[in-house]
Amino acid sequence: MSAILRDIEPRKSDPSGFEVVAEGDAAHDLFDVAAQQILVDLHRQFDPERRARLDARGRRQACFDAGELPDWRADTRAIREGDWRVAPIPAPLLDRRVEITGPTDPKMILNALNSGARVYMADFEDSTSPTWSNLLLGQRSLRAAVAGTLEFTAPDTGKRYALRTDRDNLATLMVRPRGWHLVEAHACVDGASMSASLFDLGVFLFHNACALAEQGRGPYVYLPKLEAMEEAALWESVLAHCEERLGLAHGTIKVTVLIETLPAAFEMHEILHALRQRIVGLNCGRWDYIFSYLKTFRAHPDRILPSRAQVTMTQPFLRAYSELLIQTCHRRGAHAMGGMAAQIPIAHDAEANAAALARVRADKEREVAAGHDGTWVAHPGLIPLAREIFDRGMPTPNQQQVARLDVAVTRDELIAPCAGTITRAGFEGNIEVCVRYLAAWLAGQGCVPIHHLMEDAATAEIARAQIWQWLAHGGLSLDDGNAIDFALFDATLHEVAQRLAAHADLPGSEHLEVAVHRLDDLTHDEQLADFLTLAAYPCIVERR
Repeated sequence: MSAILRDIEPRKSDPSGFEVVAEGDAAHDLFDVAAQQILVDLHRQFDPERRARLDARGRRQACFDAGELPDWRADTRAIREGDWRVAPIPAPLLDRRVEITGPTDPKMILNALNSGARVYMADFEDSTSPTWSNLLLGQRSLRAAVAGTLEFTAPDTGKRYALRTDRDNLATLMVRPRGWHLVEAHACVDGASMSASLFDLGVFLFHNACALAEQGRGPYVYLPKLEAMEEAALWESVLAHCEERLGLAHGTIKVTVLIETLPAAFEMHEILHALRQRIVGLNCGRWDYIFSYLKTFRAHPDRILPSRAQVTMTQPFLRAYSELLIQTCHRRGAHAMGGMAAQIPIAHDAEANAAALARVRADKEREVAAGHDGTWVAHPGLIPLAREIFDRGMPTPNQQQVARLDVAVTRDELIAPCAGTITRAGFEGNIEVCVRYLAAWLAGQGCVPIHHLMEDAATAEIARAQIWQWLAHGGLSLDDGNAIDFALFDATLHEVAQRLAAHADLPGSEHLEVAVHRLDDLTHDEQLADFLTLAAYPCIVERR
């Protein structure tokens, strides 16, 4: 890889602007001169436009806060009504019936690649806590996995993990960099923190793109949290630039975009069009989508959501979003991927495990019947169930033939209010999830099992946003008649903190006090903060 880069005509930018701002590991094996040059180029060329796109997000949200409602764009009507399709899908991605996602530590990478899933999405975003050591370990582990040399021995049990010998049955690797809104404070160019998106992508592609292309297995990337076609167009420019710098043919890097923001649901055709030479699908990122609904309508008291357990994909606004995504993708020749099953198998309670698996089964049967081309699971134990359902309901590699011409979703259906109640268990559970997840995240764990669900940043964001929404608009009550007010919140937060403090074995218990104070501050703020991870990131940076 380095030789390829050094053969390219020198650019005006030079790598001297790159600096690692972290204690200890300077990662010289990851950041040689050629790697630094790519990162410097990416930052200098694309960070100004990234900042402009974030400014546009802020202006759009200000309109929503003022009472405006999301809608389809008038200036892109020709794209929505035009007759065009995305580029052909490569063979390794034609069948994606079960995908597993998770963080980028070596044990997870090995288990996921060996799991029997069709695709493994290595996640630098919602399931990875962005400590410097986590990021370096993830990049090194992925490099070794691509090379076929990754091994891991568990320090507590001595169990050895390695890639299965029948390499053709390994899951296809996809990588999700962090979203446009995040920065990487440990890596600076010209004294400024890098975009986390550009950092994650640049390091991964530099070390792995050519090897994956030679293997005929990529590189393949998941793109998170887009809100508009202009953000997709920025990704197109970045990816085309990387291909040119690495000597790859245009369109070699293939992408799937998560539709996990409410504004993006109104621009699915436009996003596909902006990336049409490389996009292979859209994904129903349901948890972030629910959070985005909450954030978009944070100033709208008529759009309050009930307890999280009641906000399922059968709710009208979520069903409309899912079916519109299927129709849009299949019209354009792209995959329509279903959402995440966050359940974890419950080993010591057969009755509870059966109930959890029944919920997963119903969800996956709904997805395959609706026309989705595949689905996500968070735990390897759910792969056989999801695969069995999709094998039975989807005997072909995908469901491109399911056009869903019956779907005619309106603006009001996509933003419809959600019926339900606010339960005491839902209120208390949200507070516990926020505190426990944030404490674990501060300790370096971005994916946390809590009450038999795999919680990540997206699910924690739902919990945080719901607490804020229920309190900010006032006049609401629990289903038992008790008023939802700050007295209830303060008392519940104190009770949860006291109970959790008695369990020193919980992940991140040493950060419990900080997590409690951070949630308290965010909940009492007059405006809902855009992202929990943005608000808490300085706590990680301070420990560098």
